[in-house]
Amino acid sequence: MRRAARWARAVRWYLRELTGESEYDRYCLHRRRHHPHAPLPTRREYQLLRARHQEARAQSRCC
Repeated sequence: MRRAARWARAVRWYLRELTGESEYDRYCLHRRRHHPHAPLPTRREYQLLRARHQEARAQSRCC
């Protein structure tokens, strides 16, 4: 049973990393540590902020 649970956690971690879902969690952790009184954006707001940031920095993309 432990092996199956460990395997399931590993698959879940991999899928979250692959899809970028864990980026929001890391962002929230950073904000809580460095800006504890600032409000956290929702996941949707974070995605919009991230998309705007990527569009503003065109040199970071290949196309």
